[in-house]
Amino acid sequence: MFVFVCARCGAELTVPLSQVSLPAHARQIYGNGVQLPVLMEAGTFAVDPEPWGRPWRMWDEIDPGEAEARGIYAPVYALSDSVPGAIVIAPGDIRGTRLIPEKRSGSCCGLDGADGPNMACEACDLPVATRVDDCSLWQAVRLSPDAVHRVLVDGVHAAPLSWAELTEKGESTPPFEPISTWGGRFGPSHYWSWSPQWEAAAGRALAHLLAASEGQPVKVPGGLTADVFQRALDALLPAGPPRRRAVLAGPGRPAPDAGVDILLVPVHPQTDQTWTPAGPAASAYPVPLPLGVWLWLVSPQPYVPLPASGGIPQDVLRDDPLPPRPNYLFRADRGTFQHTLVRLPAVRSPWLRTILENLTQDRPAGLF
Repeated sequence: MFVFVCARCGAELTVPLSQVSLPAHARQIYGNGVQLPVLMEAGTFAVDPEPWGRPWRMWDEIDPGEAEARGIYAPVYALSDSVPGAIVIAPGDIRGTRLIPEKRSGSCCGLDGADGPNMACEACDLPVATRVDDCSLWQAVRLSPDAVHRVLVDGVHAAPLSWAELTEKGESTPPFEPISTWGGRFGPSHYWSWSPQWEAAAGRALAHLLAASEGQPVKVPGGLTADVFQRALDALLPAGPPRRRAVLAGPGRPAPDAGVDILLVPVHPQTDQTWTPAGPAASAYPVPLPLGVWLWLVSPQPYVPLPASGGIPQDVLRDDPLPPRPNYLFRADRGTFQHTLVRLPAVRSPWLRTILENLTQDRPAGLF
């Protein structure tokens, strides 16, 4: 495990933390006035490989060669010019810091980090981190990579779990959840929705599915996988019989056959490595999914009855009321989709660039 210390004075700024991969929804902006929970699990940290936050440069200020060197293959509104490699942690894991009141920007219900680092080391006043907890943003603290150092605290770096250990734990992510809002005239409230994590995961995966399609119709497995992907694929790709086939693949699953073109596979939550098969299917295009989402898709969890109350005997389980479901079709997260697509070299293809341009002009209504 590691502790992060101030680069100027050496004061400890975090509790001991273990490294995990950056969640797919780390940059998601969700809804309006929504109270999103904490991004990172307590006791963990992730490194964001890309710049985040101010200063910003508009697209017309960036040379295309420089953009491609940064892994951007299509126009975006603006690019961050900050130092890459921010360390992302849960707000409850920060220590020895104070907020900088004048760096609260134009936030709505909390801090959005738009003014740059808003937390300073208590010991020496060096700005060391940016706290984000505004509405519609995942709550997190981003330690500035040029203001902190990583220190190994127990002398041993624990090995990541194996795929078998991860699947045995079976910590899947439900596709539906209640969403809390800041409320209005009648105070805080909530509504039942598709999971924001699922929408972000689908946005990233959909960009990869389009790149893997090579502009041809794609068929994904039925059931929940089709609910999440097929409608968007049918709308964005040419009509006609499926020319490419996608299947769910991963640890503990049957080996894909040689005729499969695309694999929906899990990403290791600690190493960020995408699962890869052996044999003929190794040449198929791997579409990354967060492990929790993938586990639910391959083994959907049944509705768990609740202990009965009232006149029913205590040891009887009731199967009503049924769990609420969203009253709208699934929509992938638009921002995550666009963020991923512009970073895939395939977006330089004219047909895929057209999809991106139509997205910018709000033409694919109802898909995002």
